[in-house]
Amino acid sequence: MPVKVSVVIPVYNPGNYIEDCIASLRRQSLPPDEFEAIFVDDGSTDDTPARLDALAAEVANMTVIHQEASGWSGKPRNVGIAASQGEFVMFVDNDDYLGDEALERMYDYAVANGADVVVGKMAGKGRGVPVELFRRNHPHATVDNAPLIDSLTPHKMFRRAFLDRIGLRFPEGRRRLEDHVFVTEAYLRADNVSVLSDYVCYYHLKRDDASNAGFQRFDPVGYYANLREALDVVEKYTEPGPTRDRLFRRWLRNEMVERMRGRRLLAAPEDYRQELFTQIRAVVVERFGPGVAAGLQPTQQVVAALIADGRLDNLVAFAEWEASVASLIEPDGVEWDGGVLRVGLSAELASRGTPMTFPAEGSTAPLTEPPATVAQAVDWVGAHSVAGFKRATVEVLLQERASSAQYFQPVEFTRDTVPGEDGRVRLVLRGTAALDPATAADGGPLDAGLWDVFVRVKLGGWTKQSRLGPVSLRGSTAADAGVAGGRVVLPYWTAKQGTLALDVDTASKRLDLGRITSGEVTITGDRVEVPVPFHVPGDTPVLLELTRGSGAAPAKVPGMLRPQGSAALLEAVLPVGDLTGGAWRVALSPAPDAEEPRFHPLPFELRVQGGGVQVVAVRPPRPAVGKPLVRRARRLAGKLAARLRARGR
Repeated sequence: MPVKVSVVIPVYNPGNYIEDCIASLRRQSLPPDEFEAIFVDDGSTDDTPARLDALAAEVANMTVIHQEASGWSGKPRNVGIAASQGEFVMFVDNDDYLGDEALERMYDYAVANGADVVVGKMAGKGRGVPVELFRRNHPHATVDNAPLIDSLTPHKMFRRAFLDRIGLRFPEGRRRLEDHVFVTEAYLRADNVSVLSDYVCYYHLKRDDASNAGFQRFDPVGYYANLREALDVVEKYTEPGPTRDRLFRRWLRNEMVERMRGRRLLAAPEDYRQELFTQIRAVVVERFGPGVAAGLQPTQQVVAALIADGRLDNLVAFAEWEASVASLIEPDGVEWDGGVLRVGLSAELASRGTPMTFPAEGSTAPLTEPPATVAQAVDWVGAHSVAGFKRATVEVLLQERASSAQYFQPVEFTRDTVPGEDGRVRLVLRGTAALDPATAADGGPLDAGLWDVFVRVKLGGWTKQSRLGPVSLRGSTAADAGVAGGRVVLPYWTAKQGTLALDVDTASKRLDLGRITSGEVTITGDRVEVPVPFHVPGDTPVLLELTRGSGAAPAKVPGMLRPQGSAALLEAVLPVGDLTGGAWRVALSPAPDAEEPRFHPLPFELRVQGGGVQVVAVRPPRPAVGKPLVRRARRLAGKLAARLRARGR
């Protein structure tokens, strides 16, 4: 069968980090005879060559090519392209890994849309990945209608015939930004680029030893010489004007301005800071017209202007001010509503922990010349923040803790200008996010695991992302568990930081089923009713498991959770005739259709005597020390929920 995809992996001394990469290739849903993996070992000096030789001998669709060290990834990728037999070529780094269905989904998407390039959704573990690009699928993306230029790493799928037709290969040798040169030309010359955003295709990792090539300090002279080559590609394939300015803006923003602002600048040693500044300023003055910086956010415009004006001391002072700015996020209610978890919040900017204030009147006056002082720069940013407040946004994302996969959630919000002292104002965003476990993962259900709630604030030229919280009730539940979308979802405040997270299908003791008392269990003939601290949106089928200690086979009993106030009532018909021979323990599976349904013990057992069923408590006494915390958590949850309802959603 023809090979659909050739996966090319440049390899150099990855150690054990390559194992996740190998495992992900072996798990691919695309049949093994429809793809090949080509490992190009670039002179590794660890045990990797032998490991890859053993792998190639064991797995038919995996091969290894050994070569002398070339110093960077360009040559091994080119060698892999030359050896590839696939219709498409996919580039993967040796310390990253793929989603299990990545190759199949990306190939099918490419064929369906006639794409020369497919950009699959990325998740960054310890490192940043594009966010805006992956808000939705883009079957026909260009540098004009999508932020493609935000994603210049090579971890994409390319049509082999397209690469050959335009003669596109990676620059080779010890150099930086070879991927920028390659990917930029591919974007600008492809007949079509497709962005697949509804499945995480690529997991981009920062190694624990921080030895990824991209995290090493670089030589500014060589780095910015290589950056000019990427700019040359843009100039070759675009005309002067808005498109070229917008593309150039990506390098000005990411590779220059962001290195000269905030904590990043302050963390650089003074001598290295000066080297960077010298090389960055040379590119800014030499290559960028006024239209490039004009499209930046206000704070970035200030930094770009100070760079062009040669004022490193003022850049440092401005960075000290910016480093004090953070988002201040406060939760304002966590409540289940018809199977959807509604989370209220307020968000604003703070400086050194104190809410920031701004001039009452805004201004859109352009920055026609560099600000004379840092104070003047701060005032200009403040006035533009007020004028641009109508465009400020607050967004909520769920991020899976193990994989770092992120998904945007619906948010309704308002913008409030709050009077402060001395005639100044605070700029506050107030919103309610709707987290639906059945659709929260780009229209699909959340996978089992722990999900952190992040809030992303765009205000005043900043984009600040942080977790929702903290609150003082660390380690406490934020609301009862909900059974929705075939998942058991428990909102809780994390133990270390007191920020909001969701436990999906992994919680046990925190579900608080132990608070059910035997006196609350009602037996009428063969029917049992038990109040359970779960939220359910409607009648929800569940499963009971009845077991006894003698080793007899358990009895599986279907049941139903029905809404009852803020909780649920468990109803089931017991097989009384089968419940003989002693006490039967009871366990509940709230989501019996899950891939691996979990059964949670209930704090009572059933005994059949004289034709009737008796309920006997088996729960040990709860330690008294936990009671005040539980009561306090419930009081706070009640207050937050009341506040959320009062805001009128």
